[in-house]
Amino acid sequence: MSAKQEPSVWQGFKTFLMRGNVVDLAVAVVIGAAFTSIVNSVVKGVINPLVGAFGTKSLDNYSSCLTDTCTGGRGIQIMWGSVLGATLNFLITAAVVYFLMVLPMSKYLARQAAQKAAREGTKEVMEVTELEVLKEIRDALVAQRGSGHDER
Repeated sequence: MSAKQEPSVWQGFKTFLMRGNVVDLAVAVVIGAAFTSIVNSVVKGVINPLVGAFGTKSLDNYSSCLTDTCTGGRGIQIMWGSVLGATLNFLITAAVVYFLMVLPMSKYLARQAAQKAAREGTKEVMEVTELEVLKEIRDALVAQRGSGHDER
C-alpha cells in the first residue's frame, strides 16, 4: 500500500511564490512605491508652489476652525488642505496610470483580439471552402454512380 504523500509546507509555500500572479503583484507594489514618490514630488514641486501663488506654500496649511478660536491648542480644527493634497495625489496617480498604462494596454489587447478574430475568420472561410469542395466531389461521385459509369 502506498500512502499519498501530501506536499510539505515548504513545497506549498514555494508553489505559492512561483505563481505568476504573486510575482506580478510584487512587481506592481515595487513600481507603485517608486511611482508614488514621483507623484509626491510633482505635488510638492509643482502643485504646491502654484497653490502658494494664491495663498500658503503647502496645502497642509489650509484649515478651518469649528469653534471661535483655534489658537493655543484649543478648538476643533478641520485640516481640509491635507485632504485636498491627498485627493490631488490620488487623481494625478490615477490619471497617469490610466493614460500611460491602462489605455495603451487595452488598445493593444483590442488590436490582438481583432487580429485573432481575423485569423479565425480566414480559417473558417478555408474550412467552409474545403467542405464545399468535398461536397462537390461527393455529389460528382454520386452522380457518376447513378448514371451507370461504374468502372469495376
